[in-house]
Amino acid sequence: MKREIEHVLRLPPGAGNPRNSEGDFLRLADGRWMFVYTHFYGGDSDHAPAYLAARYSADEGATWMERDVVILPNEAGMNVMSVSLLRLASGQAALFYLRKESTSDCRPYMRLLHELIPPHEPGAWGPAIPIIPDERAGYYVMNNDRVTQLDSGRLIAPVAYHRTTTGGMLDPYGVLQCYLSDDEGQTWYAGEPLAPARHEGHPVMLQEPGVIPLRDGRLMLFSRTDAGCQYLAYSQDGGVSWTPPRPSAIRSPLSPASIKRIPTTGDLIMVWNDHTDIPPSLKGLRTPLTLAISQDDGQHWRRWGHLETNPHGWYCYTAIAFTERHVLLAYTAGDTRRGSGLSTLQLTRVPLESLYP
Repeated sequence: MKREIEHVLRLPPGAGNPRNSEGDFLRLADGRWMFVYTHFYGGDSDHAPAYLAARYSADEGATWMERDVVILPNEAGMNVMSVSLLRLASGQAALFYLRKESTSDCRPYMRLLHELIPPHEPGAWGPAIPIIPDERAGYYVMNNDRVTQLDSGRLIAPVAYHRTTTGGMLDPYGVLQCYLSDDEGQTWYAGEPLAPARHEGHPVMLQEPGVIPLRDGRLMLFSRTDAGCQYLAYSQDGGVSWTPPRPSAIRSPLSPASIKRIPTTGDLIMVWNDHTDIPPSLKGLRTPLTLAISQDDGQHWRRWGHLETNPHGWYCYTAIAFTERHVLLAYTAGDTRRGSGLSTLQLTRVPLESLYP
């Protein structure tokens, strides 16, 4: 089967808009697809001012509207960013995002969509519900497209807590844990922190976790690291407690992976920077961007091929969604020779039938 890749929308920076990054997809009740992402307007750093913007598609992601609409204005001291969108078991649509007040207060929040009102109109989104309460305020990172709902209805929000050091610097060694909700996000409680990881006697930098449910009822947590691969941990109690994180065969730089389950086959799909046998010149860089399939719940992966191969590209923070015939992907795709590698967003489609030989 021919490997077909359709680049359907590119969102480069422009005047007054130095960066577009980190989004997620949602099918609306009217059948359209909505893509919400972080639109920066006051700089291109992670702490620069930004709001949440949306584009819509009425043809399964083949084409997208040409203009942004504002979904959520900047309501924080720094910005709002890192969107996850989820259709809950009740049928309601939920928006999850980081509200970044300062380098000592960055926490995820949730809002529910009133779908009788267009998502970009006033009053469309309900009140903000904090996932982490004020008494536990700190700098928590939750990537885009990370919130998961289990068959039981439980919501899983994986986060990495980073201690703020003297002078406002962030400790890069994250403490991973999941926040859980058993009432569709109305209330949340903390699971147990994962144990620190070590490799050859040295501490391993754990960051930006994600969670995927497995067929046997366990959860698999994956995390980017500075150890040359993704680290994995497992939970048998719905995300409350975890095995110690261990290195995997998923070779990668310090860059996040994204994993989802394909609805039509039940197989797993992963998009990441595959650094298996990488040339020395690319070591540590977030390129290439690779897609792989696992038919045994992540024990082995079959590389499908590269989505992007520019050696100067910076590919990461991938969102994954499925239409009837395609997988939709959105990822940062800047060129490090021309400004920030995180400044440009790329939306891409791949036919589902092309994923299998």
